[in-house]
Amino acid sequence: MFIKRYLHDILIAVEAIIANRLKSILTALGIIFGVAAVISMMAIGNGAEQEILEQIKLVGVNNIVITPSTYSLSDGAGGDGNGQPTAKKFSKGLTLLDVEAIKKIVPTVERISPVISFNYSALLNGISRPVVLEGIDNHYFDLFNMQLAEGNRFNSTQVEKGLPVCVIGNNIKEQFFRQQDPIGKYIKCGQIWLKITGVIERRDFTASASDELGISSSDNKIFIPVQTMLLRFKNRSLIRADEVLSANKNANGNGMVVIYGGPEQTEEPVDTDDNLNQLDKIVVQIKETEQLSSSATLIKRMLLRRHSDLYDFEVTIPELLLKQQQKTKKIFNIVLGVIAGISLVVGGIGIMNIMLASVLERIREIGVRQALGAKQKDIIAQFLSESTLISLTGGIIGIILGVVLSQIITAMFDIKTIVSAFSIFIAFGVSVGVGIIFGYLPAKRAAANDPVVSLRS
Repeated sequence: MFIKRYLHDILIAVEAIIANRLKSILTALGIIFGVAAVISMMAIGNGAEQEILEQIKLVGVNNIVITPSTYSLSDGAGGDGNGQPTAKKFSKGLTLLDVEAIKKIVPTVERISPVISFNYSALLNGISRPVVLEGIDNHYFDLFNMQLAEGNRFNSTQVEKGLPVCVIGNNIKEQFFRQQDPIGKYIKCGQIWLKITGVIERRDFTASASDELGISSSDNKIFIPVQTMLLRFKNRSLIRADEVLSANKNANGNGMVVIYGGPEQTEEPVDTDDNLNQLDKIVVQIKETEQLSSSATLIKRMLLRRHSDLYDFEVTIPELLLKQQQKTKKIFNIVLGVIAGISLVVGGIGIMNIMLASVLERIREIGVRQALGAKQKDIIAQFLSESTLISLTGGIIGIILGVVLSQIITAMFDIKTIVSAFSIFIAFGVSVGVGIIFGYLPAKRAAANDPVVSLRS
């Protein structure tokens, strides 16, 4: 009996909404756009957070990246930490000796790998493709969470003796070994034939990922042991005759070296690689996140001492930078969510205003119902049901619009969005709550009408 009675009140509310379709739609617009704004803003926030988490996975957990300074070795002096050159000091730059020193001295180190990078051309069966050749340690794969799709990493003998072996990226396999198993086969890089021992699993690489955070795609790379790079390809720490002669190229001014010592002068092109460091990067993994800052400080002080107090290197903690970005984005997303939530409140105020006006228009209807035996709680149930149904319908439409809007944002602006079930639940619940809260005052006012006065009017 109880359910049947209030179901009748709800049916009357539905009839009133249908009879005034245009007014009901206009009333629901505030809720529709408010819910759509909440869904889309939360989707943008979720997408940004997911992107940060993916980047943290790409840079590796608890990694510290040490790179050569861009100004130190090329000008032959270095810096004093304030951007001022320091004369009469010499540093060899980043070398394998620095790697061994960090491994030996810093107690919080979990893993460490040197990185040497050069651009080469890979050649096989008449097909040539530009690739990045990287000399690394086996720990490199763990540092950056890189899994092998096929084959194995380098064994200890290959690493120690610098044997001509390699692990290739997924793109290298697709370009040279599309229809065959590459494991055990050879590929020529530069002038060296390398035996393939493994293939890196393809990884999604976001456009916003930055090399300065230690993030780079592995799909177009060929990885070899660092000793193989130094013994068989290039070791920048070795002084060659052409590099010594290149010291006077600035005086010549045309990018050529003038060679003296004979009856005639000849000119030869110089190597355009101005990086004189043996290593391009050192990646260090620390055991605990809490030890990152202190370990980075210790590494910096140790390298300064080893490099004659020259700031010819930079120490970066990608994870902390990314977490700072994540914190900033969370604050920004909260602000956006609050702004979107305000639009829901405005929509609720709109419902309340329309319902108050509706009460004044339907005084006779209220009086007739009261005269036929309807109690105050029946009138409250009728008008409260009407405002809640309007808000609920607006919420459902708003959810659909918010999901569509999120997809449009992704397609048009290349911004990653993720619509979560939680955001839909929150938006749906808030829309219902707005209908109840802002519909209660009009419903209460409608129930407070005197039936005699209502019928006379």
